[in-house]
Amino acid sequence: MIPAKAYAAQSPVSDLAPWNFERREVGPDDVQFDILYCGVCHSDLHQIHNDWFPGIFPMVPGHEIVGRVVKVGKNVTKFSVGDLAGTGCMVDSCHTCANCQAGLEQYCASGPVFTYNSLAKYTDNAPTYGGYSNTIVVKEDFVVHISEKLDLAAAAPLLCAGITTYSPLRHWKVGKGHKLAVLGLGGLGHMAVKFGVAFGAEVTVLSTSPKKEADAKKLGAHNFVVTTDEKQVEAVKGSFDFILDTVSAPHDFAFYLSLLKTNGTHICVGVPSEPAQIPPFSIIADRKSVAGSSIGGIAETQEMLDFCAEHNIVSDIELIDIKDIHTAYERMEKGDVRYRFVIDIATL
Repeated sequence: MIPAKAYAAQSPVSDLAPWNFERREVGPDDVQFDILYCGVCHSDLHQIHNDWFPGIFPMVPGHEIVGRVVKVGKNVTKFSVGDLAGTGCMVDSCHTCANCQAGLEQYCASGPVFTYNSLAKYTDNAPTYGGYSNTIVVKEDFVVHISEKLDLAAAAPLLCAGITTYSPLRHWKVGKGHKLAVLGLGGLGHMAVKFGVAFGAEVTVLSTSPKKEADAKKLGAHNFVVTTDEKQVEAVKGSFDFILDTVSAPHDFAFYLSLLKTNGTHICVGVPSEPAQIPPFSIIADRKSVAGSSIGGIAETQEMLDFCAEHNIVSDIELIDIKDIHTAYERMEKGDVRYRFVIDIATL
């Protein structure tokens, strides 16, 4: 076994604190990389608090993981010692279902194995531990290459915030000639703006906060609408082809659906704590759709990383010491981050 150190929650009511544990030995199909940076996702906070479902404790959060390869198994062909590497939200899947065969491991019919707070059901059924740690061992098929061209710390959030927004924009073929509205300008929203602009769409940010307009324009958004301003809202009613909804707080879906054109699509990637209320006539009248999207598969994640390297796209981040993680969580809950916290694992 490989000695490892981490920050872990021992229970849903305990703070993260230093914890020593063991990773499995590197098998023939595995890649081990020492973690240099790990992004902080809002889902980390939800999971250590059991907000969604009962967790597996001790829990080491973190699924936006980047580092450098230190060991590879004898069957590994795509990675060598010294390579930059990353792992996102998944570390395994069944490999055999139709979705896995189509490169959609995130929709594995038997369920993917998540990077933390999950059980490695396709191997030893052991708990998985995430990236708030100094090293990790992952199957080669679930490791991606990170270009040396990218700022490594700022690339870490691409493994979740990046692919969560890239994947739906690619699936719905959003690009030149489309009007895209990005609802919410946070960790997900700021990446949606960058990708939407890079794909050639006309991008509008929808926000309740007028203070975010300057940031939206700096990120490349063409337009900004304050959704509490009736005149601004009236001017864009029925005008968008797509709304990419990144908001995880309860909100009025009917209101935003009114901003779509006929045949428009409202794509949900945020996870509100309450069920959406969607009056039938808000979608029937103009043949509108409400859709959802998760992360991307491994091949699509690599495609996104290659696209980012080519177009110099990374997240806007604040680099933090791991001892400041609870302050970061408090600020994240208040929306006080531009736009993603990343842990410098050298501080572990």
